[in-house]
Amino acid sequence: MSQDPFSPARLGPIELRNRIVKAATFEGMTSTHLVSDELVEFHRQTARGGVGMTTVAFCGVSPQGCSTPNEIILTDEAIPGLRRLAEAAHAEGAAVSAQLGHAGAVAAATGHPAVSPSPIWSALAVSRTRAVSPEQIERITQDFADAAGRLREAGFDCVEIHLGHGYLPSEFLSPKLNRRKDAWGGSLENRARFPRDIAARVRAAVGSEMAVIAKLNMVDGVDGGLWLDESIAVARMLEADGAIDALELTGGSSLQNAMYLFRGEAPISALSGQMPKAIGLGLKLFGRFVFKSYPFEEAYFLRFARQFRAALDMPLILLGGINQRETIDRAMDEGFEFVAMGRALLREPDLVNRMAKGEARDSLCVHCNRCMATIYAGTHCVLAESRLAE
Repeated sequence: MSQDPFSPARLGPIELRNRIVKAATFEGMTSTHLVSDELVEFHRQTARGGVGMTTVAFCGVSPQGCSTPNEIILTDEAIPGLRRLAEAAHAEGAAVSAQLGHAGAVAAATGHPAVSPSPIWSALAVSRTRAVSPEQIERITQDFADAAGRLREAGFDCVEIHLGHGYLPSEFLSPKLNRRKDAWGGSLENRARFPRDIAARVRAAVGSEMAVIAKLNMVDGVDGGLWLDESIAVARMLEADGAIDALELTGGSSLQNAMYLFRGEAPISALSGQMPKAIGLGLKLFGRFVFKSYPFEEAYFLRFARQFRAALDMPLILLGGINQRETIDRAMDEGFEFVAMGRALLREPDLVNRMAKGEARDSLCVHCNRCMATIYAGTHCVLAESRLAE
């Protein structure tokens, strides 16, 4: 029986007022690595717009795991601001989640020494990364648990573990990037050991009071990367482990093929204008080789996600270019428990309320991807009259 997307729903131990999740979309509003007033207001407006849960985008579990210079790092100093953000979302009737991540090779963008399962060439660092040691693996696993505990202390309802997009746990899953010969490399079970240990440690840190979800790549979008046969097997492992309440299904790689995630035209000109002069020039000259273009289609991950729905019993969150009420209803019909919306809510933070009232069937978002070029000035839709609703 199809679920009503706008009725209350259970996500592990918590109840959401509906089945619409604001996907993590990098906000670019935390230049000091701490919660800003602008970030609080951003999530207040999203919560006021009707989502069941809003998600704070990529939060580094340590300074070395940070992916950009302007994202939250989950230190003790971050707790007061996170508490203020959670209270703002709760006051508007929404639950709040935060995405935990370690950038791995992508951390080179912040000037930190980049690590990965095996040494690889990093264009960001203009050097090779270092293979993470067993001692570092243990420390990073605990960093995830400690970060989750701080979110619990701040009053968050859910934690989202980022296991995709070419960040460190995703790199371990990749047969292309993980060429280790020890207990964390080789077989799929070995490559999945690190992500599974993270999930178990995070669950132990938050107990039974918070929901724990994981963002998992179905496919990496690169030759030799993770593909459906192995990613479905990883999902089954996570389901059997019992630490995860739901999986959010995604694809692509910030490290190797970012546009596979976003789809549509790559905004190379707009991006180059926001970069330092030398980097911007390089992007203008060579961006077309770095950023591929993929035709946009509504719910572009649905065909892959169906394979997971057929293989798993656990709740699944459908992600990827969801703009239309019809698509949300179709996801419910096909057995997905939740849908996650990103760019559509950047364009119209109140879209969920208007859909629930029958006042809207389709988002105004045209998936031009120009919001990608605003991430260093506060992510927003360039077509909207204002970054925040009045």
